[in-house]
Amino acid sequence: MMTGLEKYYNKFNEEKRLKSRHGQVEFITSMKYIHKYLPKREHGQVKILDVGAGTGRYSVALAEEGYDVTAVELVKYNLGILKKKNSSVKAYQGNALKLSRFPDKEFDLIILFGPMYHLYTKEDKVKALMEAKRVLKDEGTILVAYTMNEYSVLVYGFRENHIQECLENGKLDANYRVCPSPEDLYDYVRLEDIDSYNEAAGMERIQIISADGPSDYMRQVLNTMDEKTFQTFIDYHLTTCERPELVGAGSHTVDIIRKKKDGGIENESSRYAL
Repeated sequence: MMTGLEKYYNKFNEEKRLKSRHGQVEFITSMKYIHKYLPKREHGQVKILDVGAGTGRYSVALAEEGYDVTAVELVKYNLGILKKKNSSVKAYQGNALKLSRFPDKEFDLIILFGPMYHLYTKEDKVKALMEAKRVLKDEGTILVAYTMNEYSVLVYGFRENHIQECLENGKLDANYRVCPSPEDLYDYVRLEDIDSYNEAAGMERIQIISADGPSDYMRQVLNTMDEKTFQTFIDYHLTTCERPELVGAGSHTVDIIRKKKDGGIENESSRYAL
């Protein structure tokens, strides 16, 4: 029996989304920060794990750059597309809650861009972080993507005119917090939720960014821009995506974290590729 999530992704074209104008904003931004936190290669091959890899948009791009990339994907349909790209990515079916095929401290950088969207309890989100933490090298970095509460309220609630329905059926509480169930497929969080997951998992933040900023709200506008104006929008977004007043307002937030250490975060620039 296919799960609801599998049925959804069998129809949803993730490859097309990331190649759309608003998807390009998310991809370009995420790749910028992946590269920022990849270790320098002077110490040997850099090993990347992409958990919830989808059709391999990130995995394949990084493998083509010469990195040692392993991908884990739950949905067979997505995994099939990834494997047909004939890249050097080592791809397996699996999920974020059980990475038992991998030994402790195996990877330099872990990408966790899909799973948190579809895990509904704090317990499961923390478990996913703990599994990623287990297979992460002590000096490694994890990039975790979340779908954001206010985006859901503004787009599905107000723009698509479901707000009264959601308040009446309990999908929104009195504080306008989304209350999804598994059949809704997506979970949405606020920044304080992300903080609580990190604390429970023993992780600390290096930085947090808005992966797509206002781009998901502006799909039609972006699609009608000439190329020069669109590139200016990309530049604007990359200039502002770390601003705290914007983080959490977009549809996706990327939290960049590492294992918690005493003494804070120092000398980060010395160990990452520029």
